[in-house]
Amino acid sequence: MHVLLETERLRLRAFTGADLDNLRDLHRDSQVMRFLDAGHPTPELLVTQYARPAHFGYWAAEERATGAFLGWFEFRPTDENGERERTAEVELGYRLRRAAWGKGYATEGARALVDRGFGEWGVERVMATTMAVNTGSRRVLEKCGLRYVRTFHEEWAEPLPGAEHGDVEYALMVGEWVRPGTP
Repeated sequence: MHVLLETERLRLRAFTGADLDNLRDLHRDSQVMRFLDAGHPTPELLVTQYARPAHFGYWAAEERATGAFLGWFEFRPTDENGERERTAEVELGYRLRRAAWGKGYATEGARALVDRGFGEWGVERVMATTMAVNTGSRRVLEKCGLRYVRTFHEEWAEPLPGAEHGDVEYALMVGEWVRPGTP
């Protein structure tokens, strides 16, 4: 099992074929998907296309104490042609089961990726987007140090409820990052 990183309560590891049922269950949950993908999840792609052996990609998230599948985190280059071991800009994302909501897992995993990206992997900018009405994700991004950049509107073939308020971008540059343990 290729483990990317461990935090106090989480393990982020490479996906395997054994994760498909958990991914399908995660993506079938209408509450998990209410701000995402217009209801068209692709769990097979997460396992096959995006499970990279390097630092960047999509990572299965599990609880360290029990090994329970919690969801996934994304930390991948915005330029898909970027280097696999180093990239200037990465997109941060996450999707967790409802049972994991409100426990700080999203913040813990996202913060660990941001810290590792800036501190060890040569990332220069971390960005994330979400729907403007997704206040939970916006709070997570702010807790990780990302700052609001802009609101933008895209045309969607199947707009989700709240799409009329647009999407928001958050970002953090390496020079703005506060290294863990620094006052």
